Formats: sequence, structure tokens, C-alpha cells
Amino acid sequence: MSFSPLYLNISDKEFREKVEEAFEILRECTLCPRNCKTNRLKGQKGFCRTLDKPIISSWGPHFGEEKPLVGFYGSGTIFFTYCNLACVYCQNWSISHLGEGEEISFDELAAVMIYLQNLGCHNINLVSPTHQVPQILKALYLARENGLRLPIVYNCGGYEALETLRILNGIIDIYMPDFKYWDEKLAEKYSKVKQYPHMAKLALKEMHRQVGDLIIEKDLALRGLLVRHLVLPNNIAGTEEILNFIASEISQNTYINIMDQYRPCWQADEYIEINRRITEEEFQSALNTALKLGLTRIDCLLYSKRYYL
Repeated sequence: MSFSPLYLNISDKEFREKVEEAFEILRECTLCPRNCKTNRLKGQKGFCRTLDKPIISSWGPHFGEEKPLVGFYGSGTIFFTYCNLACVYCQNWSISHLGEGEEISFDELAAVMIYLQNLGCHNINLVSPTHQVPQILKALYLARENGLRLPIVYNCGGYEALETLRILNGIIDIYMPDFKYWDEKLAEKYSKVKQYPHMAKLALKEMHRQVGDLIIEKDLALRGLLVRHLVLPNNIAGTEEILNFIASEISQNTYINIMDQYRPCWQADEYIEINRRITEEEFQSALNTALKLGLTRIDCLLYSKRYYL
């Protein structure tokens, strides 16, 4: 089976229309379900504190991602500054909360993508892209003109607006959302976000509708959905319910990374119930639940020892 990235298959006209449609949303921003409705084209900042230019923190080959993304030469990650979530335990808090990074031009962002391709990276991995979708689309359009040919990974927190995802249809090859919480009140407590479970369920269904189950050839991901779930202490994430949703309403063939790497960061020490690492028993319970539900495409990292099941 031969694959080319989806964005290579759409016409120049359709691509430009997607860019224009995305930027139009910034006039009364509803890019994500927060629906701030600020005019980001006129200097009004909403929750994400981002206007209409790209802001990135860093970029380069990443070897700590899921095995099908890393390959031999790494996943070409671009870390976007700020976030549409506000997780009190964020491990990238200096980027997502404090705004580490700098504004760059669309041409410069396109050049970063080409640079990562020239290094041999197997994909372009957009980390926390939700609030910068228009900027990313414009840069990707330019990068395509300059020879970009890598799959695009949309690496997000799972709090996505359907309107934005539908603009991305035909652009994104690999969706990699988190599904963080099953309980709405806990999502609001720990990530300062409303209706997270509802919006995450809608988002995962739309992502799967667009790209289907993850397709891997020669150990590399080419297209499809890859879901991440971070196991939290004291079952705060609602792991069993989330895994059951994935197995029953998305696909038992979903490629899922059950993550054990939670550690108290940022402001987690203010919440005694999450101010510790998870135990091996908590992680094993999550893994057993996934297997019981028929989820067998599992990528997990247990205290620095990786298991592929």
C-alpha cells in the first residue's frame, strides 16, 4: 500500500480556502471549545494569549514519542507556545503556562518544517497546535510549495472544536489526542476547562471518521488515530470509563498509549491527591482493563521500561 500525505492531494485552491476559513475564525475566536470570541486579528487575546502569528518554543527530532512516530531518525516535533488547557500538573509548564518561546513569521515556521524533513525526521509533529491552527495551515501551505512531503501529526490535549477539525480534514494524517478525564468536574478542577469529556468524545469520533485506525508500514505510522491516556493517581482520570469508550465507540483496533509518566509538576503540590507518582499497581490495573476490553494495540512506558503489546 502506498501513502502520500493528505495535504499533497488537495488542490491549491482548496488549501488556500482552508487557510482563509481558519483565519476568519480569529475575528471572533472559536478555534477551541472555550469560545473566547475575541478578535485576535485586532490584538484581542483570549485564554490562549495568542494573536495571529505563530509562537513556538522549540523544535527538533524527538525520540521519546510513540514507537511508530520515532522510527530511526525521530519525530520532527514543533512545540507551540501556550495551550488551550491549564493543567495544574503540566510537565511543559514553562511553555504552556509561562509562555516560553518567540513569535516567528509564517515563512520561518515553514522553514522549520523543511529543516526537520531535511534532518530525516519521519513526520512533522505539531505539539499543542489547537490555538494556532490558522498559523500552522498557512505555514504548511508554504512548506508544501517548498517541497514538504512528510505526514502531519496533530498532537493535542483532546479539547477540540468540531468546526476546526473539519477544516483540518484532508490536511492531518495522524491525529494524536489525549483523553484526560471522564469526569467533567475533575477536568475543571485540574485543567480549568468546561465540558472536557463531552468535547473529547466528539473530537475523537470526528478524528477517527477522518483518518480511521492507525496504519503502520515498516514500523512507521502513516495515517490514522493514536490516542494517549495519562494514568493519574487515585483514578482521577477515570481510566476504565475512557478505555471502555474507546473500545466500544471508536474501535477496538485503536492504537493507544497508556502512559505512566505522571509526576507532580507545576502546581500539583497544592493538590494532595495528585502530589505523587502513580504506583505500579495503578498502572497495571489500567493495562489489564484495556486488555479486558479488547484493546490490544497498546504502547506503554512503565517507569522507563517500554512494553509493546
